[in-house]
Amino acid sequence: MNKQLKYLTRTVFAMFLVLFFSVTMIQFVNADELRDNDLNQRTVKNSYKVERGSILVDGDPIAFSTATGDEFRYVRQYANGPLYAPITGYFSHRQGMTGLESAMNKELSGIGNAQFFTRIQNTLNGVSPQGSSVETTIDPKAQEAAMSALTEQGFEGAVVAIEPKTGRILALASSPSFDPNALSTNNDADIITNYRQLSEDPSKPLDNRATAGSMYHPGSVYKLIVAAAAIEEGKAKPSTAFDNPAQLTLPQSSAVMQNASRTTCGGGDKATLEQAIVMSCNIPIAELAMSMDPNVVPDMARKFGFEQQIEIPFAVTPSNSPNPEDKAQTALSSIGQLDVRTTPLQMAMVSAGIANEGKVMNPYLVDKVITPDLRVEQEFKPEEFAKPVSKETASDVAGMMEHGVSTPEGLAQKAGIPGVRVAGKTGTAENGTADDGSDLPFTLWFTGFAPVDDPKVAVAVVIANGGGEAYGYQGGSFDLPTAVGKRVMEAVLSE
Repeated sequence: MNKQLKYLTRTVFAMFLVLFFSVTMIQFVNADELRDNDLNQRTVKNSYKVERGSILVDGDPIAFSTATGDEFRYVRQYANGPLYAPITGYFSHRQGMTGLESAMNKELSGIGNAQFFTRIQNTLNGVSPQGSSVETTIDPKAQEAAMSALTEQGFEGAVVAIEPKTGRILALASSPSFDPNALSTNNDADIITNYRQLSEDPSKPLDNRATAGSMYHPGSVYKLIVAAAAIEEGKAKPSTAFDNPAQLTLPQSSAVMQNASRTTCGGGDKATLEQAIVMSCNIPIAELAMSMDPNVVPDMARKFGFEQQIEIPFAVTPSNSPNPEDKAQTALSSIGQLDVRTTPLQMAMVSAGIANEGKVMNPYLVDKVITPDLRVEQEFKPEEFAKPVSKETASDVAGMMEHGVSTPEGLAQKAGIPGVRVAGKTGTAENGTADDGSDLPFTLWFTGFAPVDDPKVAVAVVIANGGGEAYGYQGGSFDLPTAVGKRVMEAVLSE
């Protein structure tokens, strides 16, 4: 064999090896990843060949497929679309999938590993392919209470409610919402028009503010993490007293910190940690944070779930708790400002962990997967996420939160429910100034749980642009979000 032919043979052989490797990677190694890619329209279109399973709330379908006479065979429909959009997401042959439609696509379209033998059996029996249904953990009363409380006054924000002992998500609301039916039609022109309107809407209805989006400064609800870190480290207890000036010049800075009241915390020369939590005072919390190692608080935040990858089963944007570079940053971070940002789901996890004696459970949105013949194909069980604090520390923090609701000076009084021991914490995050020098509207928070002695629900509420100068400083953090949180807790406890 001459040299040129030998080189050609080797080149062709090498090309076959590369081709074989490439095909192997595509067909086997990367098959699932490529199939699940949101940009893969073939996966969505192939799904229309199957009667897609339903998404259920308390046994009732909130997303289901209906037969049509067109090329797609089926159209996806949503009952109470805007109410459940943060949960279902949408399923569109043109725009792809989001929410549970995406995260549970294999099960809903009948191509999951658990459905392998069912697919073979159906093929042999000549039965048309059909996907399994997904039963969610959502409490319909809690979901309706959350969304109604947000939309009645046109709030931009979100609500998350969790069962502390299990991690089951009882409510997941985001406002403004959208109607997934607008994107699930089989008419391309309608989908293009509707998606453009939604994506260009400045209120961003497609953003799931409960689990994603640009997130929010947590403000004073972050003080729960500071208190938990200090008590757990043995640096403080609820009765520990701090200097109580009306103003605090931050170290190596010209910036001045004040309490929201612009006065001292409680009026005395000293203020306790409990007073700082109950009355949501900034200066004692900042003094406490600066007295500790600067990484103690962000480390505690990460134990509660900040900066961790969480799936419920769709992905949650990780909350931010960066290490401060100096004492001034330590002080500002301790009151939930600077670069600290979080989702309502994360703050609900914090309250749920405190309620559950220091144990944070993995939050989850799906109870079980049910086959078309009503067999339970897969069931999801509670799993522990982390145990960031001891039972004793959790009890101390819970006690301070309860006093924030039950005492006259507590800013979370409006969360009180007659005959029920309620724990709560308010928060107000300032968002800087506008170009004209006026204060931008504040971000308002409430998080808490009930009953204290046997927790059934933990909530987190955020209302964006809900207070401050532009609103005449009315409806502060002790009012609007607290009332929303109360309605959701009452809805869960009424059952």
